[in-house]
Amino acid sequence: MTEILPPCPTCSSAYTYEMGALLVCPECGHEWSPATLAPEGPAAQKVIRDAVGNVLSDGDTVTVVKTLKVKGSPTGIKAGTKVRGIRLVDGVDGHDIDCKVDGFGAMQLKSSVVKKA
Repeated sequence: MTEILPPCPTCSSAYTYEMGALLVCPECGHEWSPATLAPEGPAAQKVIRDAVGNVLSDGDTVTVVKTLKVKGSPTGIKAGTKVRGIRLVDGVDGHDIDCKVDGFGAMQLKSSVVKKA
């Protein structure tokens, strides 16, 4: 009988109420359908794509598509370098791949500079 309603997606107010098939926020006046809320759990995970548009997943092998400068290294990572066993993470500043690059060690890469091998 005491159903917990979700907070307002606009202002995060906890005082939402039902009005017919809609949920209403009394603080900001926002109305929405409960069916339009994003799913939670594994289905809500963000899809990460490579430079070509292929979907990446944990454990994939990728190839670097352009030469990357690495701070503290005179050469950097050359285009065509294969990286095995990537792990997808919520990184900082768009770096969404956690991996170990041969000769450089552990680092994070952007998905826009790799393609699935």
